[in-house]
Amino acid sequence: MECSTIAIGSLAPLAEVVRHLALPANADVVVVPTAAAFTGVTQAALEVALVLADLDVREEALMVSDRTSANLTYFARRLEQCDLAILCDGSVLHARSVWRSTAVGEALRRARRMVAVGAVASVLGEVMIDPRGGAPTIGLGYRLGAALTVTAGEDEVARTRSLVAPAIALIVLGPTGVVRHDGTRWRVVGGDVVVTRGTEVVEL
Repeated sequence: MECSTIAIGSLAPLAEVVRHLALPANADVVVVPTAAAFTGVTQAALEVALVLADLDVREEALMVSDRTSANLTYFARRLEQCDLAILCDGSVLHARSVWRSTAVGEALRRARRMVAVGAVASVLGEVMIDPRGGAPTIGLGYRLGAALTVTAGEDEVARTRSLVAPAIALIVLGPTGVVRHDGTRWRVVGGDVVVTRGTEVVEL
């Protein structure tokens, strides 16, 4: 499964996704828990480490929690050199504010292989879904072609669909959902994924 970026709905499919990537033996994996700053970056990184414990990878958690750390040369260089970057779930608003126009943000834009877990995937798009009510807002524009969000209540998802312009594909990831960006566009890999334009369910 060659790719530039994979978005998954939760940690549930992470180990299987990493197994199917064309990673070298003892692959260098960096974990970026920025979005989990309010719930605990250390805990978020440990949860990823537990999921990947049986795989042939070596991990380093980059504790990028604010804009000062997001401009550290070491962190940006690690992201440029690693075999895989994993972005932890959490607050898309915090991730956007920390990564925007920083060295780490630009390294993520250029990342060769990246997995975004849960809600944080939304910040990668040009259109991001604001978790405070599900309205579209401006994302970082690292990966174009669709707006992403994770499963919320039916009313919130319906509101989001009504607010996102029909020209924009909205990808709603359930806990097992997996989509892949090949450098140009998003494609559904499997699991619980629903794609709509306006209120109409469509294929990517």
